[in-house]
Order: sequence, then C-alpha cells, then structure tokens
Amino acid sequence: MSGPDPATPAATAAPAADGVRLRPATAEDGPAVWRVVRDAGVLDLNSVYCYLVLCRDFGATCRVAEHAGRVVAFVTAYRPPERPDTLFVWQIGVLPAHRGAGLATRLLRDLLDGPGCRGVRFLETTITPSNAASRALFEGLARTLGGAFTRAGGFSAGLFPESGHEPEERYRIGPFARGASDRPDPTPENP
Repeated sequence: MSGPDPATPAATAAPAADGVRLRPATAEDGPAVWRVVRDAGVLDLNSVYCYLVLCRDFGATCRVAEHAGRVVAFVTAYRPPERPDTLFVWQIGVLPAHRGAGLATRLLRDLLDGPGCRGVRFLETTITPSNAASRALFEGLARTLGGAFTRAGGFSAGLFPESGHEPEERYRIGPFARGASDRPDPTPENP
C-alpha cells in the first residue's frame, strides 16, 4: 500500500497575491522542472530522469512555484550526508515571464523555513563567473540571513567534457540561524 512520503510535507501554502503558490516538489513535478530548465535557457539541462529522482528523493529540500496550475519556477537542493548542517542548492530556474519579481528568493526562503532544513546553518551552491544574476541572488540571501558569503573552491572548466563550459565556483553562506533552520534536527524517540 502506498501513501504520502513522510519526508515530504503534504501541506501547501495558499497562493500569494501574485497568484504564485510554493510547495515541496514531488516525483510528478520532475517533467515540469525539466521543461522550466529547458525553457529558461540559462541552466544546464539534465535528463528528465535526473529531475524525477531529485523531486522524489529530495522533495523535502526541493520546491516548485505554480501559477495557474503550471510550474513556473523551482529550486532543487539536498543535504550532503557528510555535512548535514549544509544545504547544497543545485539549480534554481524561473521562466522568463516570472523573472524580476523575487520568486527565486521566495523559493529559497520558503525552503529554508521548511522542516527539511531543520539544523541547516550553511548554504552552498556553485556559480559560473559570468552568472552575475545568481551571484547577486545569493549575496542578497547572505545579507538577509546574516551569514558570510565566501568562495570555497569548486569545479574547474577542465572537469566538464563539453567544450567552453565555465568553471563552477562554489560559494558558501553561513553560519546563520533563521526559521526552521535554527532548530535542531528532530531525534528519533526511543522505543
């Protein structure tokens, strides 16, 4: 018998004044997330299967934004097992018609306030040198969270098999304490 995944909250927020509703991702969102990446035209497009797995297995740390029943933006993230106090943001995508309204920031803040981010004190991501918009997004988030924004290594261009791929510079925000992220991880009850 199958039921809701207990790691993924079933509750969804009511739409904001702009009609956009944020909610945790589910496996069924994988194809829509893939389409946003494809249509946004600024992110590396991965296989649909990749997005299916991310949305299913990391639904508590992934969010989608819906407008008029359609996914128009998303954030995919996960907590590296060896660094449970860290949230690694893999991709954020917003369709062109919904850019400029702070939707990426809303998605990140909603995610950090959710139960999947309890105990998170650091946020990491990678940004290519030419992606000024992403750098500005994460610098602004660092100011909001009150955490330092520092460069912390990354992936050199030579690691990417396709010609012309820029390096992916890793950035780290934190430590910070905000919303759900400042509460400790729940511990299992003893039988």
